[in-house]
Amino acid sequence: MRGIRVWARLLGLARAVVEDVWIDELGAVVVAVRPRARERGRCPHCRRRCPGYDWGEGRRRWRALDLGTTLAFVEAEAPRIECARHGVVVAAVPWARHDSKFTRCFEDQAAWLAVNTSKTAVAELMRIAWRSVGWICERVMAEAQAQRDVFAGLRRLGFDEIAIRKGQRYLTVVVDHDTGRLVWAAPGRDRKTVERFLDLLGDERCKQVKLVSCDMAESITRPVGERCPNALVCLDPFHVTKLATDALDEIRRAVWNQARKAGQTAVAKELKGARFALWKNPEHLTRRQRLKLSQIRQTNEPLYRAYLLKEQLRAIYRVPNEYAGALLDAWLAWARRSRLQPFVRLARTITDQRSGIEAAVQHGLSNARVEQLNTQLRLITRRAFGFHSPHAAIALAMLSLGGLCPTLPGR
Repeated sequence: MRGIRVWARLLGLARAVVEDVWIDELGAVVVAVRPRARERGRCPHCRRRCPGYDWGEGRRRWRALDLGTTLAFVEAEAPRIECARHGVVVAAVPWARHDSKFTRCFEDQAAWLAVNTSKTAVAELMRIAWRSVGWICERVMAEAQAQRDVFAGLRRLGFDEIAIRKGQRYLTVVVDHDTGRLVWAAPGRDRKTVERFLDLLGDERCKQVKLVSCDMAESITRPVGERCPNALVCLDPFHVTKLATDALDEIRRAVWNQARKAGQTAVAKELKGARFALWKNPEHLTRRQRLKLSQIRQTNEPLYRAYLLKEQLRAIYRVPNEYAGALLDAWLAWARRSRLQPFVRLARTITDQRSGIEAAVQHGLSNARVEQLNTQLRLITRRAFGFHSPHAAIALAMLSLGGLCPTLPGR
């Protein structure tokens, strides 16, 4: 191998010809290159050969992977071409992505490091700005998505919303239940955000979706019901059970306030300490909490009845499918005549949402995988010490959880 070609191998310069190498006045290694003949004059968007327009702003440099402790740059001409579809743009180069000042190998390594460590550590190691890490992740993710059909074979989907930053900046995320990977994410938590995903999915693929798990938010259930005619909406059991827990807690607070106003300080104190005994599943109660629950049973019948209503609703998801419908009918009848207003209101809500609850019981589908990815997404955002742009968080999430992370250069 000729000595000049060693530099192409060291810097990962595929489909390029090395012309010269020197050390500039700052001590950095500069490698002058040009694209091979078949790579010249191509549009960076559609990759078509196009006629030249001008020489642009002359020669430019791209930051390459460091050579040991020494900075390295790739230098080449940056002519502009005239594409019939995209207009006048800078011609594509094989060693770098469009609108980037880094080589492809440099960005792939930075993106891989961002997935596996904090952005601050990546910025220090790669000697780039903190914000540049986010922009690199966005470019690498966009290219990986363009090269892969991430919407292929979607049959069972999970929708959820997650706050990624203080001030309630929300993302809507979509997860494939069959593979457990993140399919799509976008800023917002309204109907337009969900419809944007369905527009990208297309009418034909919307018809192929069979099951969708989500909470009771109409911003999700309505567009899914309208655009996915063959899909059954399965309401997440956790969110349904949480409604019963909230109703139980509302009754507990009302009883506590009533006892406090009546001067029954001992009763009020016991009720305030009973919150976790009422919330927790029976199999997880400690000895002291079981004793507290027994005292409530003897001294406060309405509160204990509310606790039993909460537990029976949770049991609907634990019995065999053939018994779940009858148990749900019995629970609705009991809740309606319970004279506990929070559960009377909850019975109306569950009656309206009954089809989604029965679908979740029948198919055993929940948002557990979605919540798992949400936990990982929160960890990613905390590890990166926050994001000024939600798009940087989405890019890092897709690289980490969507299977789009590049391999390390040369591996």
